[in-house]
Order: sequence, then C-alpha cells, then structure tokens
Amino acid sequence: MSELATRPGTAARGDTTRSAALAALISGVLAIAIGYAAAFWREGTPAWAPWLLALGIPISLGAIMILGAARGQRGIGPLKLPFLFVVAVLAIAFCAALALPSTEGPLSKLWLGLPARAALVIYGIGLLPIVVLPVAYALTFETQTLSAEDLERVRAIGRENRARSTALANAKSDPQLSE
Repeated sequence: MSELATRPGTAARGDTTRSAALAALISGVLAIAIGYAAAFWREGTPAWAPWLLALGIPISLGAIMILGAARGQRGIGPLKLPFLFVVAVLAIAFCAALALPSTEGPLSKLWLGLPARAALVIYGIGLLPIVVLPVAYALTFETQTLSAEDLERVRAIGRENRARSTALANAKSDPQLSE
C-alpha cells in the first residue's frame, strides 16, 4: 500500500467510490474512442458508433465529477442524486437527439424557439447541468469541502515533500555527499 494510503484520514486503496468511478471513466473513454475510430471505417460509419458517443460522454463526465468530489471512504455523500440526475439528463438528451427522425424542415414545430434536436442539445445538454450542479455544490459546500483539519494535513504533506525535495537537491549538488 502506498505511503499516502496508510496515513490517517486519507483514502485507502479499497475506496469503492473512486474505484467504481475510475472503471466508469475507463469504460466511457473506451466507448468514445471506439465511436470515433468507427468513423474511419472504409464501409462508412456504422449506425451504432454515435450511440457509443451518446453514452460514453455522459458516463465519462459523471465519473470525472465523482472523482473530483469523492472524499475518501465517505464517497460523494449528498451529491449522489444531483450527479445521477445530470448523467441521466445528458444520456437521455444525447440519445433522444439521435433517435429523433431527421424530418425537420422550415415548418417543423419549434421548442422554445429551436428545432427539436437543437433544443435537446442546448437546453438538455448545455443549460440544465449548468443550473443543477452549482446549486447542488452550493447546498453541500459545508459537508463536501475540505475542513480545516484536511487543509492542515495537506499542508503538512506539502512541507514534508518540500523538505524531502530540498534534501535530495542538496545531496545531488554536493559532490562529497554523492561519493
């Protein structure tokens, strides 16, 4: 086990939230990569390729949010529901935009002034997460941010690393110590 994982108050390797988020991130990135790679096939882009992107992007974004918000063994706490909501909205909006028939024309019905696909992308993918996430973070700020003890622990680790780096640099620059 690493030095950081054995310190009191730090995340151990058995942190299931981070492990699950990392697995989801790898899966999402692989789905995105395969979707993009499929665009270069000689026979043309297969019909399933955009669907990999429509699912891989929200999964990757959700995993990144979880990795950023996870606090050791506590996980993401009350941010579970807002994160799940955002990932679900992104996935549904991307998939709905792909599933809509491509019959839009000048007489098509507009959704808040936009054609259906554009409205899904602008409002569902662009606007809704921008409204939900800041509110969720604001409501959970006190419980999810670093406490004074956490900050002091980070500063202590920084001082230790700085002292270790300085000692190493001094040892390398002093020819008597290197012999």
